[in-house]
Amino acid sequence: MVDKVLQKVFIFLVLIFILGILLSGVFYKRQTKMMIPKEDWLMSQVYRKDTLNSTCLMNNLSHSQSKLKHTIARQIFVEHNHKLIYCEVPKVGCSNWKRIILLLTMNLSRKANEVNHDLIHQTPLIKRLSSYPSDYQAKLLTSYTKVMFTRDPLERLVSAYRDKLLHSEPYYSITLANEMKAMCRKNKNSTEKVTFQEFVNFILTKNQELLDIHWKPMFLLCDPCNIHYDIMGKFETLEQDSEHVLRNIGAPEDMHYPNFKKYDSEKRTSDDITLEYLRKLSAEQIQKIKKLYQMDFTLFNYPYDLKMNLYKTDTV
Repeated sequence: MVDKVLQKVFIFLVLIFILGILLSGVFYKRQTKMMIPKEDWLMSQVYRKDTLNSTCLMNNLSHSQSKLKHTIARQIFVEHNHKLIYCEVPKVGCSNWKRIILLLTMNLSRKANEVNHDLIHQTPLIKRLSSYPSDYQAKLLTSYTKVMFTRDPLERLVSAYRDKLLHSEPYYSITLANEMKAMCRKNKNSTEKVTFQEFVNFILTKNQELLDIHWKPMFLLCDPCNIHYDIMGKFETLEQDSEHVLRNIGAPEDMHYPNFKKYDSEKRTSDDITLEYLRKLSAEQIQKIKKLYQMDFTLFNYPYDLKMNLYKTDTV
């Protein structure tokens, strides 16, 4: 009788021990996901910039220039109080970064997610680099902390479609949508929303230099081969990278990157959602999209082939 009791107690203790190990493992994973040691983060920065620089050289994208292109200078925002230069890449968390820049510029203590979405895209209080003379632009670029964020090109493309073509912004959902319908449909007066296939076909007919900034290749927006960004962030590690940026420029300790989304009732564009849209494309469209964003894949080290293998597996 005593042996059976001891056996049950032993089994119970073993189960408790195993459960403790499992729970500690889960806690460790959550903790490491939230916090990356500074040394590891710095190493990731070295790797990202080394990959970028070597690709720039191999593709002859680095060149001397006396004056920054106006289209690029317009993408760059300047925050003087903390000597920050931020290149805006739409669909890569730029709205929240512009909220932060506004608060830093105005020395406001409000939380970033309290700033109105429409305000940050219209306010003249956030200064663009293009608003300064070219010689002063060059001075700022050599003395301020320069930051750029990137995102998987295909995920960014799907996010742009969902945000701009499936919602009711007049320019995109009416003006541009009608242009797309006129090109892709026999019935130009159709009221059905533009499909993802039509959206992609429309993009593929345009010169990449003239594409809308929401789906224009990222390297053309920010020119990272000639502007040597101090911090290369990624959407995939957005909160961690943003935290390092804020601490690096001396932002208030209580200021953090906000987890705010304009259409908060919708899921963020993820790998699964991206693949769902990619499955609607033909093999020819996929190859052309790969070519359009080839430099983004290579410069910023995004595994195009891995995503396409998943696409192929799902469509077999």
